[in-house]
Amino acid sequence: MFSSDLAIDLGTANTLVFAAGKGIVVNEPSIVAINKNTGEVEAVGKEAKDMLGRTPGNIVAIKPMKDGVIADFKVTEKMLNYFIQKAHNRKMLVHPRIVIGVPSEITQVEKRAVEDSAYRAKASEVYLVEQAKVAAIGAGLPITEAYGNMVVDIGGGTSDIAVISLSGIVYSRSVRMAGNQMDEAITNYLKRKYNLLIGERTAEQIKIEIGSAYPLDKPLTMEIKGRNLIEGVPKTITIDDSEIRESLAKNLDKRIREETGLPVSVADDPLASVVLGTGKMLSDFRLLRKIKID
Repeated sequence: MFSSDLAIDLGTANTLVFAAGKGIVVNEPSIVAINKNTGEVEAVGKEAKDMLGRTPGNIVAIKPMKDGVIADFKVTEKMLNYFIQKAHNRKMLVHPRIVIGVPSEITQVEKRAVEDSAYRAKASEVYLVEQAKVAAIGAGLPITEAYGNMVVDIGGGTSDIAVISLSGIVYSRSVRMAGNQMDEAITNYLKRKYNLLIGERTAEQIKIEIGSAYPLDKPLTMEIKGRNLIEGVPKTITIDDSEIRESLAKNLDKRIREETGLPVSVADDPLASVVLGTGKMLSDFRLLRKIKID
């Protein structure tokens, strides 16, 4: 019996889909390019991200998720539909059971929006689980034990922090401060210091390549291109990791360890932790019933 069940990590920056028996089948940016004249979807995911900042006037690249929740209902539905179809190799008649990870402090209205989007994208049943809890499962933390494990899940739009013991969340907070704010901090820093305007893709690239929150063993530099705000012409400058460190958080484990004195480790595959943990729910419906959000 080939199950069509899916686990989805519907993230602000990336959406990952896990298919029962197959593993992760989709890992793409949460972006949709739409033709303003016709309302048609031009591209979704990677293709749409490549269009960021490069589209003609009639095509807009939309990020339908903001701060971990749905900001644009119609576009999220189209995006989910596309990813679900892609996970099933474009078969039109599948009606999967879907488990979706959501931020822990999500409101009733936001919950309904996620559920409705999934049902409109042809799901037969929809279950919601808290991202922090499934991230802990995906990262291999022993959450069923009688002692506390703390998980910090830093996404694109939200950072979810939870202390978990005996499969339950003892304490949790969802802070709307995460990867996107880091990109903005880099953009603002370069604007302030160099009068250089860069696009959001460049800011993310700088963060990934030379960003850190704790001094690196080997200093890094990077050449970046942008537009000089005073002269209005293209300009290239070289920056180093110490400049970006003020606004950033790579090597974050070392920094948190230093400042709290707690043992801290980074998950083997941080981006996939939520979807892998959610995926485990597909084969363990007893656990799912225990941890799903009502």
